[in-house]
Amino acid sequence: MKSRLGVLILLALVLPIQRSIGQDLKEFFSNTDNFLKNTVQYGRVDYATIKNSPDRLNALVAAAKEIRIAETDAANYQAFWINTYNILVIHGVVNNYPLKSPLSIPGFFDKITHEVGGENITLNDIENKVLRASFPKESRFHFVLVCAGLGCPPLINTAYKPATLDAQLQKQTVKALNDDNFIRIDKKEVQISQIFQWYTEDFTKSGASLVDYINTYRTEKLPEDSKVTYYPYDWTLNSVN
Repeated sequence: MKSRLGVLILLALVLPIQRSIGQDLKEFFSNTDNFLKNTVQYGRVDYATIKNSPDRLNALVAAAKEIRIAETDAANYQAFWINTYNILVIHGVVNNYPLKSPLSIPGFFDKITHEVGGENITLNDIENKVLRASFPKESRFHFVLVCAGLGCPPLINTAYKPATLDAQLQKQTVKALNDDNFIRIDKKEVQISQIFQWYTEDFTKSGASLVDYINTYRTEKLPEDSKVTYYPYDWTLNSVN
């Protein structure tokens, strides 16, 4: 009897917390969606407008401080951290705007920390420790984490949500790898983003080549004997202005 009473008391304490976390997360996705719809145009960000009216952005950053999600809740976890990365990038740029490149901000990716879920974390930590290390088979992260440079795949104007996450990851990867500006072809010579150079292991884990990986998502396949080189990464700010 005492054991059953203890379980009931524990449930009475835990269930309201779970409902609160779930509601906070739902609001975070909804508010992120509304924010991006109003500030992102064709993959570029209207930093100037956000700088003049930063309340919605600041509210999202504040909300992320309070949200904690278990890694085992994979869809919610991944969607939350992808959105949080992109929001924190925008927040960091806005705090230093105007500027020509995110690299103009010392330590932007690897030194400046942000409070998320009760811990201080860098952008590189989110990418490499929270997402890549936790889900090593998911290479499509590289096409949805947007670093504020034009060399990155474009930022979409909607939030990543758990129910649609796999479809969104697939869509953005297919879009990037079929983009003539991202995969540049000249006969049998193929120039590809330095993303593939920096994270080669993510794309070749199964023993496939980079060309094999790219062809997995391309409509018009690259020749198997394509010579691959890397074009310089464009760190110019992805601003609408």
